[in-house]
Amino acid sequence: MVRTKQRRGRTVVIVGALLLLAIVLVLWYVLAGRLSLPGPTPTIPGIDDTQSQPASCPDVQVVSVPGTWESAIGDDPYNPSANPASLMLNVTRPLQEQFDPQRADVYTVPYVAQFSNPVAFPPDGQQSYNNSRSAGTAATVDILTRRFAECPLTSYVLMGFSQGAVIAGDVAAQIGAGDGPVPADRVLGVALLADGRRDGTSATQVGPPVGGVGAELSLDGLRLPGITMTGERPGGFGEVAERTVEICAPSDSICDAPAGALNPTNWALAAPRILEYVNNPIHALYNTFVVDENGTTATQWVAQWAAEKIRSAPEPREE
Repeated sequence: MVRTKQRRGRTVVIVGALLLLAIVLVLWYVLAGRLSLPGPTPTIPGIDDTQSQPASCPDVQVVSVPGTWESAIGDDPYNPSANPASLMLNVTRPLQEQFDPQRADVYTVPYVAQFSNPVAFPPDGQQSYNNSRSAGTAATVDILTRRFAECPLTSYVLMGFSQGAVIAGDVAAQIGAGDGPVPADRVLGVALLADGRRDGTSATQVGPPVGGVGAELSLDGLRLPGITMTGERPGGFGEVAERTVEICAPSDSICDAPAGALNPTNWALAAPRILEYVNNPIHALYNTFVVDENGTTATQWVAQWAAEKIRSAPEPREE
């Protein structure tokens, strides 16, 4: 009888421990957040008949999405200070210096811009990638939606780095599919640096050739608390594909990862590449990464590219 009670007691303890573990795991996933991206946002009907727009509208709206830890909620979109070393400032500041806001309004999307370690104990206090990416996408769609509603003839230049490149690229793909917040023919160009969903074929590649793919393609199907790898963008960039450029430095694990790394049949080919990523700082060096024979760096190239787009953009008639 005593042994029976002891066995029952141990069973209760084990079941209780397993139940507690299950609760912790559920809370872990819930608090880490699911990826939530905006659905199709049909453009305003009848816009083709518009002949003019308010004088307060810019000719071109530049939307820049910074990378992880390079932005923050509430940051000033016209004078970002959350991270003075933010890579995209090397593109947006030169544009602000060259162009009057009436010609080109340069807007840096303020968002969470974090990527927590899902197995950190104690928790690192960062927002999850899912939460950050979802918030960044919503904020990008919001500025485009508001600008288009106010200024139906304004043209757009979209750009982003790292997590910001995933966000800008996703919004561009949505626009290219005809489901975005602005019409595809209003987009002058899209520039993505170190895009985690780079497939190597859907956009024009600038710089040295890169054989790998974005980390989200390499790890497609991976589901961890707060981290959802979404693979390639179905349909690529659609109508804006010919106006989309991507820059990826060889051995940058964010955009140059081995294809299908989770597939056991690819492990033999993927394993040797892991050594390329150990103590490799290339992801943080795009401001000095040279992309052409003239010694132009990645950020210089994007700034020059964007400036050319702005200079050649139409000048809508004002009301």
